Amino acid sequence: MKAFVAGATGETGRRIVQELVKRNIPVRALVRNVESAKAILPAEAELVVGDVLQPDSLRAAVGDSTVLLCATGAKPSFDPTGPYKVDYEGTKNLVDIAKANGIEHFVFVSSLCTSQLFHPLNLFWLILVWKKQAEEYLQKSGLTYTIVRPGGLKNDDNSNPIVMSAADTLFDGSIPRTKVAQVCVEALFNPESKNKVVEVVAKPEASAKSFQELFASVG
Repeated sequence: MKAFVAGATGETGRRIVQELVKRNIPVRALVRNVESAKAILPAEAELVVGDVLQPDSLRAAVGDSTVLLCATGAKPSFDPTGPYKVDYEGTKNLVDIAKANGIEHFVFVSSLCTSQLFHPLNLFWLILVWKKQAEEYLQKSGLTYTIVRPGGLKNDDNSNPIVMSAADTLFDGSIPRTKVAQVCVEALFNPESKNKVVEVVAKPEASAKSFQELFASVG
């Protein structure tokens, strides 16, 4: 297995890279600036330069990777096209490259509530709408996929057990980014994760379950 991570320098992406490195999985991390990425990412990760909005740069960057994890996301800005470009067009480009390269498993970090049009996050240039469009493009691509929809993302880890549920069943809650990264990497090893949308939060009162149990519990 060789993993390609898009959005590798983002808060969630860098934790995915760390999790892969911890498991001794070779990683190609897509970055725009090698120098700034070096300060953030583990030395074991191979840094490849490219941009999800430039398909030509992705071809070389993906190289001989066998699985792809996408944790890209538009940063809040005054550019109304940001979420459309990054969350939809960028993901679409990754899906197309993944298909062309025979990627075996595509893990996509989306968001809770992508099906709710009137969610406050859509005030940020319809970010959830474009994430949902990207999800659908991936689902129709024919690739083996796992779509991970986390609740509110927290930078600090905690010991709260993960709660995993089917699409459009969780509407609030939060989860540490470290746990989201673990879910994404575990999906690569768990046959029960294939071609599923999983919604994840962490709750202190939840009972602890293995990842196998969690993925199996989602129909």
